[in-house]
Amino acid sequence: MSLIALLVAIVAPAALSDPAQEARAQSLEREIRCVQCENEPIAQSTAEIAADMRALVRERVAAGDNDTEIRAFFRQRYGDFVLFRPPWDARTWALWGAPFLLLAGGLAGVLAVRRRRDGEVEDAVAEEGER
Repeated sequence: MSLIALLVAIVAPAALSDPAQEARAQSLEREIRCVQCENEPIAQSTAEIAADMRALVRERVAAGDNDTEIRAFFRQRYGDFVLFRPPWDARTWALWGAPFLLLAGGLAGVLAVRRRRDGEVEDAVAEEGER
């Protein structure tokens, strides 16, 4: 049991002395994606690079950087992918707009199928009336 506690103590980053800074660091660690695990925040990842990224977050928080500066640092270093909520700009418009475009395309497809079916029903009714 003590071996497990020792391993956890080695892997876990040192807590910041200021509780407000610790809370900021933990919040940022949940917003930044592990570049190895891809769909896991660095707060939950066990990858070595995630541990390095957590240490960088804590160093920058302790140095006095604000959250925007820390996010910008990771974005510059790893790209937009590293943020779970990438910013809106010319490079990410497709990422943000894709769900709406897909929804509009699906709605247009459903309406087209309905119109086609309504036309077929009207033709069938007209043919039966002619008999």
